[in-house]
Amino acid sequence: MITGEIRSKIDKIWDTMWSGGISNPLSVIEQLTYLLFIKRLDELQTLKESKAARTGKPIEEPVFSKAQDNLRWSRFKETAPDKMFVTLRDEVFPFIKQLGNNGDRDPEDSTYTHHMKDALFMMPTPRVLANVVDQLDSIEMADTDTKGDLYEYMLGKIATAGQNGQFRTPRHIIKLMVEMTAPTPKDKICDPACGTAGFLIATSEYLVKHHSDAIYRDEASRRRFNEGTFHGYDFDSTMLRIGSMNMLLHGVENPDIRYRDSLAQADDNEAEKYSLLLANPPFAGSLDYESTAKDLLQIVKTKKTELLFLALFLRLLQSGGRAAVIVPDGVLFGSSNAHKALRKMLVEEQKLDGIVSMPSGVFKPYAGVSTAILFFTKTNSGGTDQVWFYDMKSDGFSLDDKRTPQPDKSDLPDILSRWQNRKAETKRKRTEQSFCVPKVEIAGNDYDLSINRYKEVEYKAVDYDPPKVILQRLAKLEEEIGEGREELEGLLG
Repeated sequence: MITGEIRSKIDKIWDTMWSGGISNPLSVIEQLTYLLFIKRLDELQTLKESKAARTGKPIEEPVFSKAQDNLRWSRFKETAPDKMFVTLRDEVFPFIKQLGNNGDRDPEDSTYTHHMKDALFMMPTPRVLANVVDQLDSIEMADTDTKGDLYEYMLGKIATAGQNGQFRTPRHIIKLMVEMTAPTPKDKICDPACGTAGFLIATSEYLVKHHSDAIYRDEASRRRFNEGTFHGYDFDSTMLRIGSMNMLLHGVENPDIRYRDSLAQADDNEAEKYSLLLANPPFAGSLDYESTAKDLLQIVKTKKTELLFLALFLRLLQSGGRAAVIVPDGVLFGSSNAHKALRKMLVEEQKLDGIVSMPSGVFKPYAGVSTAILFFTKTNSGGTDQVWFYDMKSDGFSLDDKRTPQPDKSDLPDILSRWQNRKAETKRKRTEQSFCVPKVEIAGNDYDLSINRYKEVEYKAVDYDPPKVILQRLAKLEEEIGEGREELEGLLG
C-alpha cells in the first residue's frame, strides 16, 4: 500500500503524461511500466556489478553488454532530452522487446518476447519523456513490495477498474496465501486469472527463499523453474505484457503466460495439469453464457463467474492438488441450487481444509466487498473430517479508504501460525477467533460455510445499580436543576 510521498509523485507523473497528450489511462500505465522496467534493469545490472566486485569473479549473466552501456537508465538520463528520446525510441525500446530471447531458441518461444512484440513506444515529445524520467528517477524501486503496490495503485487509477469484477489483490494477502500453501519446486502452479501475475511472482519469491538449492541444483532443475513451474492466463493483452515483464524482473525467464479466456470453451485439454492453484478470480463480472465451456456447466449450471471459476479449479487440479482462492462471501452461504451443489461437492467429494473470513475493507479503496479465502485439496474421494475457520479482524491496515498501516493489529502472523499447527485447533472454543467444525454439522446446515453460522458470541454480564439507587440519583439531579433555575430567576429579577 503506497501512501504519501510516492503516491504524490506517481500522481504528478500521471498528470505530466496526461497533459503531454497520452490520454488513455491504460496507455499511461503501459508507458510507465516500460520505463520502470528499463530503470529496474539498470538496478539489476548495478547489483550484479557490485557482486562481481565483491567476489572478484566476472559479472553473472549481465543484462547489458559493454557495447550496450548507453542503454542503461543511469547513462541516458544524463543526456539532453532530444538525444534521450532518440536513444530510448531507437535503441532501448527494441532492446527490451528482445529480452528473454537467449539466442538458443526461437524468439516466438519466449513468453516475454511474444507479448512484447506489439508493444509501442508512445512518449509524445522529448520534453515529456525527460520530465517523466526525472520524476521516476526520484522513486526508490528496489523494494519488491513498493513495486507491486505501485502497480496496484496505477491500475487502480483506471476508470474501468472493478468494472468486470477485477480487483487487485493486496500483496500481503497474496503472501499469506502463498505461505499457507507452502509451494515446493515440484509444484506446477497456475493462476487462471493472473492479471499482473502477483500470485506467480509471490510464489517464485517464496520458492527462491526456501528452496534455492533445489531450484538451482543443475541446469535441468533451473530450466524447470524458469519454464515449467509457472502458468498464468488472462484475456487482457496489456495485463499479459505487464505480467510477463513483472515475471522477468523477478528472475523467471520464460513462464507460461498466455492469452486465454479461462471460462470459454477451449480445444486444448488442461484438465488435471496443475498441483497448486492460487487465484483471486473476477466475480460479478459479465459472462458470455453461450461460449462458456460446456464441461464447466456440467459441473455447476450457473452464470456466476465465481462459481464457474471454482468448477474450473476442480477441473485443472491434479488429484492431490491444492488450491487457495479468494471468493465473495455469497459463495459461502448463497441459497441457489448452484451454490449448494458446489459447496456440497467441496465438502463431500473433495477435502475442504479451511476458510479465512476477511473483513470487508481489505480491498478498499477499490471495493468494499466482503470476501473469504477457501483452501481445499482435490481428492475425488472426499476426506473432509472437519473444516478450520478463522475470523480475520484486521490485515494490518485500517479498513477505511485510507488503509493506514497498523502492523500491531495484524492477524496475519496468527493465521499462519495456527494454520501450520491445525491439530491443536480442534479444542478451541467457538467463541475464539479460530476453531474447527465437524463435517456432519456443516452437512446438517445445508453446507452453509459462513463463519457466523458456527461462531458463538460470548455475552458478558454487565452490573447495574439497583433501581432505587438510580431513582435517588435522578431525584438529586432534579433537585440540582431546580436550585439552578431558582438562582437564575433571582439574577433576572
